[in-house]
Amino acid sequence: MRTIKEMNLDNKRVLMRVDFNVPLDAGGEVVSDTRIVESIPTIKYILEHNAKQVILMSHLGKPDGKVVEKLKMDHVALRLEKLLGTIVVKLDDCIDVKIPDAKIVLLENLRFHAEEEANDDAFAQRLSKLGDIYVNDAFGTMHRAHASTAGIAKYLPGCIGFLVEKELKYLTLKEPERPFIAILGGAKISSKFGVIKELLKKVDYLLVGGAMVFTFYKAKGYEVGKSLYEENFIAEAKFLLNNEKIILPDDIIVAKTIAQESETAVVADVHMPADEIGLDIGPESIQLFKDYIKRAKTIFWNGPLGYFEIEQFGKSTREIAQYLAESGKVVIIGGGDTEDAVLPYKSKYTHVSTGGGASLEYISGKELPAIKALKENEIEFHTVL
Repeated sequence: MRTIKEMNLDNKRVLMRVDFNVPLDAGGEVVSDTRIVESIPTIKYILEHNAKQVILMSHLGKPDGKVVEKLKMDHVALRLEKLLGTIVVKLDDCIDVKIPDAKIVLLENLRFHAEEEANDDAFAQRLSKLGDIYVNDAFGTMHRAHASTAGIAKYLPGCIGFLVEKELKYLTLKEPERPFIAILGGAKISSKFGVIKELLKKVDYLLVGGAMVFTFYKAKGYEVGKSLYEENFIAEAKFLLNNEKIILPDDIIVAKTIAQESETAVVADVHMPADEIGLDIGPESIQLFKDYIKRAKTIFWNGPLGYFEIEQFGKSTREIAQYLAESGKVVIIGGGDTEDAVLPYKSKYTHVSTGGGASLEYISGKELPAIKALKENEIEFHTVL
């Protein structure tokens, strides 16, 4: 797959898909600019190699095909200007617009148009008219076949940027140093069932945390109280438990309500009170996970191990994050909520992905739709520009 260094950018309008889907506060201000920062090396490279201009496009939030004032790209443009130290011209739409004579242009939120997520071919073609070359540097969106990530590749010669190149390098893990373990957290087994099956083919052990634990417990016949579990996936959980690589927590932190001031208790997995909610893995389980990490040489982690947004239910996530940071091992963090949880130690890890779902699917061996589209693009546009 072509990288940006293989493209002749001289006097070209470069249409670049970025992932500026950043968290915002109640006033619409950018809370974390990590994804914007990660796009800057590719933007600078394009401008330093005599491109006529770079035209950036991204989605922000879930406006469901409607214009949502809070989800306009204005605050993102201001943060990008500050980071680059130069003017960014932000437009009021993303299609059928007159592109100004400016070095850096940011289009309006792609998802203000329902055709984006529908991967509408006509919409992709209209986007393509804005550039001469297409660059995808939005790894966090590459597992979705949308107009700006997959559809557009049919209409412009394309390549990947530096961020995507880095992500693929660290997440490929064809021959990881062993023992290789994965740690999976998060709420639902339904969203990760296929990924779990694929990961079990690759890893030596799979440590499970988060609310998905309770679907596994139900599959074992345990009482889970008022904890979140998925009734429709108990059979699938039973199937997965036939694999001895899966390691479940031994104890759970429970409370009657999900609140910082709630009284908590530690219970063994099989003895959860009927009126309690499981909200974190317990101290014995933290030590169990550390013991597996200590023996491992490569670790992939995606998903918090408890309800980490509330401090007293984030102990396991914080402790494991710190332990991994101090381990000196190859540690790949799978992005998404995990990235938020490990921010204090981010510089200590081998790689922190910008894409939660994309990193999970890629590391499990799935071909991401946007990557597939770019590979097909190489055949269609076989001459390197």
